[in-house]
Amino acid sequence: MPDTIIVGLDGSTESRAAAEWAAREAVLRDLPMVLLHVWQPVPEPMAQAPLLGPETHAHWTERIPREAAEGLRLRHPGLRVTTEQRSGAPADVLVEAARDAGLLVLGSRALGGLGGFLVGSVGQSVVARTETPVVLVRAGEQAADEHLKDPAGIPSTATGFRPVVLGLDTDSPDGTVLAFAFEEARRREAPLTVLRGWNLPPYYVYSLAAGVDPREDFTREQTAALTETLLPWREKYPDVEVKEVSRLGSPAGHLVDASHDASLVVIGRRVRRSPFGVHIGSVAHAVMHHATAPVAVVAHD
Repeated sequence: MPDTIIVGLDGSTESRAAAEWAAREAVLRDLPMVLLHVWQPVPEPMAQAPLLGPETHAHWTERIPREAAEGLRLRHPGLRVTTEQRSGAPADVLVEAARDAGLLVLGSRALGGLGGFLVGSVGQSVVARTETPVVLVRAGEQAADEHLKDPAGIPSTATGFRPVVLGLDTDSPDGTVLAFAFEEARRREAPLTVLRGWNLPPYYVYSLAAGVDPREDFTREQTAALTETLLPWREKYPDVEVKEVSRLGSPAGHLVDASHDASLVVIGRRVRRSPFGVHIGSVAHAVMHHATAPVAVVAHD
């Protein structure tokens, strides 16, 4: 159902972090959630081996999601959570399941020293192929990480949420992505930072050669375009505090920097229906791999 949050669960640390994030989101949205465990059948000779027998099979297909659901119910009283097991290629199963969901949540391993995501082939394939919003949550993500520190400088869920950050291309703004970001900020009663990164046009070099520096004019144009794009959305969501940020430089780099102080980063992904396969844009790809906050990838036409 569209009013359901699905989590891909495999028992790993990252998938457990994804389940915890999804539970908090389900509470915010007052929606049920499903823990989906996907397993790949093994050849019959291997299935007869002692380490791959019925007991081990039952552990992976029943015990892990069951125990995860029990834990979530204890930590989130009133949460409606069910489990489901399906067999097949994980990416294919997750894409199919996402068609009937409002949100799909997946886990991603942290990249040690880089502090970002390691989005595996399954995660990348799912993000590229589904038109359902996907949230990627890194291993170790805690509820307090999404909140402001208390007056003593200690992370706490008793404080307000950190800002939701939206990466926006004013040349082709999409209402689906904007609505998702504004709704997430509204639910959290958090400010929304809308970030527009841009580069100077090719003719900039020629203008300099002619003794003219158009940077100030171009900066004003970009800032005005962002303000104009957001005006109807400010009117639609008057209770959401909006901060507009228009900066020269790499959009992906600015979004990764902003993720350090965000509760959620929202980016769009254009749906490309091509016979040559699926594709994730360069900005989305970079943010998915290097942001330190959960990342929501929202598909749009």
